[in-house]
Amino acid sequence: QKKRRAATARRQHLKSAMLQLAVTEIEKEAAAKEVEKQNYLAEHCPPLSLPGSMQELQELCKKLHAKIDSVDEERYDTEVKLQKTTKELEDLSQKLFDLRGKFKRPPLRRVRMSADAMLRALLGSKHKVCMDLRANLKQVKKEDTEKEKDLRDVGDWRKNIEEKSGMEGRKKMFEAGE
Repeated sequence: QKKRRAATARRQHLKSAMLQLAVTEIEKEAAAKEVEKQNYLAEHCPPLSLPGSMQELQELCKKLHAKIDSVDEERYDTEVKLQKTTKELEDLSQKLFDLRGKFKRPPLRRVRMSADAMLRALLGSKHKVCMDLRANLKQVKKEDTEKEKDLRDVGDWRKNIEEKSGMEGRKKMFEAGE
């Protein structure tokens, strides 16, 4: 039992020592990054000196605008290059996938499902509507269909044309007119 306690105590001590080393390393890295940042800013961004006259201020503004435009153009160019290379990578990976050839299709099982069960599976608990397809159909009475048949027979223009064509049809029209 003493050995176990000694081993756990040693483990705890090593763990705390490693954590302390890690903390000091992280602090050193943060300080190094800060120094690197300051050096970069000093190199690329000279300190701003504001001139006293209005003319000199306008010149300074024009220079700054020109720098902004050039940096913006570079940023746009790099974005376009990046988009182009990503598109090429996607195309090449698709070609590689196609060249590998054999596509394994997973075996599909037939599942018998009603429309309600399918909607419940897709929509989850949101599905409250019952799929009774016959409930929404319009009910038609027999009398309506018979009336429509009579109208179709009377209103068929082909029959009237055939009856009125030729001499007999004209004779009928003449007699009907009297």
